[in-house]
Amino acid sequence: MINPTAEQRLQRSRQFAILLDGAWGIPFTRVKFGVDALLGLLPVAGDLVSAILGLGIVWQAHMLAAPSSVKFKMLANIGLDFVLGIVPIIGDIADVAFRKNIRNVDLLEDWLKNKALKRANPQTKLG
Repeated sequence: MINPTAEQRLQRSRQFAILLDGAWGIPFTRVKFGVDALLGLLPVAGDLVSAILGLGIVWQAHMLAAPSSVKFKMLANIGLDFVLGIVPIIGDIADVAFRKNIRNVDLLEDWLKNKALKRANPQTKLG
């Protein structure tokens, strides 16, 4: 079980990621988008602001003492989204399809669950 403080940080990060990546849906489709996609419509500056907002989730991982490997993957997701975002049209599609913030929260959640599992079963070897 994930400790309550970590669970609370994770839930706040998830809510933030949903706001950024999937707050609204296009009717009659499965396509969702959020503030990140709207910011992506502003050339370069919108992608920069989006990347800065995405760092909030990395900060939560840092505050939870996530290993550097997890934080590096999160930063790589942000960097890839930023680079793709600079390219007109492709960047706008990538903002909707890639969902870097939700990916980053998933990385954080996986790490927290593995950490809790290791604590509960110290003999268990996890990849």
